[in-house]
Amino acid sequence: MGKKHKFDYFDAFEKHSRLAVAEAKLLVETIEQFTEASALHDNMQKAHELEHEGDLINHEIFKTVATDFITPVDREDIIEMSQALDDIVDDIEDVMQHFYMYDVHFMHPQAIEFAKLIKGSCEALDDAMCDFRNFKKSKSFKSLIVKVHDHEEQADQLYIKVIRQLHVEDRENPMRVLVWSKLFDSMEACCDACERASDVMSTIMLKNV
Repeated sequence: MGKKHKFDYFDAFEKHSRLAVAEAKLLVETIEQFTEASALHDNMQKAHELEHEGDLINHEIFKTVATDFITPVDREDIIEMSQALDDIVDDIEDVMQHFYMYDVHFMHPQAIEFAKLIKGSCEALDDAMCDFRNFKKSKSFKSLIVKVHDHEEQADQLYIKVIRQLHVEDRENPMRVLVWSKLFDSMEACCDACERASDVMSTIMLKNV
């Protein structure tokens, strides 16, 4: 019998972080090309397909981690890393679904700025993830993690700015304030999810060096 191929958890994580980047790029494209909520079906379908790919990756991880005799890091950490990556893709898909469900009639000027920050967060996380398998000896891994946190801090500042702007400039239109506050909540959650994933990576590094 041939030797069984060993499952590469780090490769699976990298595939999932690339999906997050693809989903974030789709969000930017969705906002840049926005005409009306009813026209979002195609991009929502693309987003769901990416999310489904992530589910398949996680299914493979969970199936393998349950039976592997030896894993590169603790099983609980592998599961937590998988779930953190899944949350990012889910959260970005949620933003697009909310545009549709709330039947937005225009795209807020700051939405594209926020979407680009989400994309930057995902790209920074993906850069760190590509170096994650080398965390015990890498000289750049810590600085790559810091870049994810930098994007999250920028998102926090933008969130404060846009929510205040909504309440100051649109106070006569409470429905607009309500809807866009919820939308910016969901966009900020995407950057938070990237930071949470980077924190899981940092914790794994601290536990294993």
